[in-house]
Amino acid sequence: MVGFRSLSKNVIENDRVPIAVVIKEDMQLTDEQWSVVEPLIPKPKVRKDRKGRPRVEARSVLDGMLWVLWTGAPWKALPSEYPPYQTVHRRMQEWVEARVFWKVLKALAADLRDRGKIDLTEAFIDGTHAGAKRGALSSELLAVDPQQRSWQLLTLAVFQSPLGSRVVRAMKLRSSRRRSADASSAAVCSV
Repeated sequence: MVGFRSLSKNVIENDRVPIAVVIKEDMQLTDEQWSVVEPLIPKPKVRKDRKGRPRVEARSVLDGMLWVLWTGAPWKALPSEYPPYQTVHRRMQEWVEARVFWKVLKALAADLRDRGKIDLTEAFIDGTHAGAKRGALSSELLAVDPQQRSWQLLTLAVFQSPLGSRVVRAMKLRSSRRRSADASSAAVCSV
């Protein structure tokens, strides 16, 4: 999928490489990979009146999706060599919902496995989370124990959150409806 050897070669030889060169040489699907993936991508539906914009080519959209996944960059950072980020993001949402994207990724992984480029018998997933305090200048500041918070304060924090306040409002609304229904039924019974 991605030519890591040529990418490192470009970086070593030239020190700085324009993004367009890196994208063209190292970050786009090869013709062989595209031939594996193309049958999995649904053909665009054409309107009966033939109006509207023509859809952007699926290959460039898929390349844009893979660029975002490979770099971890936000959608807005998608280089101009790809279609607009809104188009790429919208198409990815469509393909994920229709499970097309899952099939594409599976096909690419199988293709890489068949060509000996990836070994799926051994894989590592690693995630690390390290909290950092704002304004902490040394590790001594991080070693200080935070004050314990009571369960009352923690509960209050939950109900002050946006979701918690929505729940409280819904509960109040139900409660007031119940009271008004009880009052109206009591008025009917007293008559």
